[in-house]
Amino acid sequence: MMFAAGFGTRMKHLTQHQPKPLVKVAGTALIDHALTLAVDIEPETIVANTHYLPHLLEEHLRDGPVTTLRETPDILDTGGGLRNALPLLGSDPVFTMNTDAVWTGPNPLNCAAAAWNPDKMDGLLVCVPVANTTGYTGEGDFAMDHNGVLSRGKGVVYGGVQIIKTNKLHAVTKDAFSLNLLWDEMLAQGRLFGVLHTGGWCDVGHPAGVGLAEAMLERSHV
Repeated sequence: MMFAAGFGTRMKHLTQHQPKPLVKVAGTALIDHALTLAVDIEPETIVANTHYLPHLLEEHLRDGPVTTLRETPDILDTGGGLRNALPLLGSDPVFTMNTDAVWTGPNPLNCAAAAWNPDKMDGLLVCVPVANTTGYTGEGDFAMDHNGVLSRGKGVVYGGVQIIKTNKLHAVTKDAFSLNLLWDEMLAQGRLFGVLHTGGWCDVGHPAGVGLAEAMLERSHV
């Protein structure tokens, strides 16, 4: 599941006439950076949700391996968007990925697949040590213990890639909601884990992030 429905308001002028996933970094649309990673693991199905200027993203993806799913009339956030896509994705655990991050180093989807253990995990987040991020000024989203168990705190940033079981989605009564609702339940049960990514990561959530991501990519090729 590729999350691509957001308004991209922090991108200002860059998203006045196009959705954020079509903003280019190093000559390639953000969604194509993400799609390269997704195709690499050869999934049976790839779904991207759309909402803001959806026809542009649908046209961009028309001839590729992605099935687009338009959210209308309202945007559904990550939890609602994932639940809305389950008829296409099925009932098994799924990968989800944000489409506004650029990665260097190992494919984060492969990192998640190698660490996934459904017997003890309901969710597995690919996390980046704060020191390995580009353009990030916070202290982290989570703390991670030596077993990979996550708690709210400092130290690592959620990179936007995860594997998650979807059965808990059906208990939420809201139409639009964040996956943080599921994460909080998993945290309370000790079933939300993280795996560290060893490469670089840049969240392209504001205009300056484009140049920062391009510089990070250039450094990785030296």
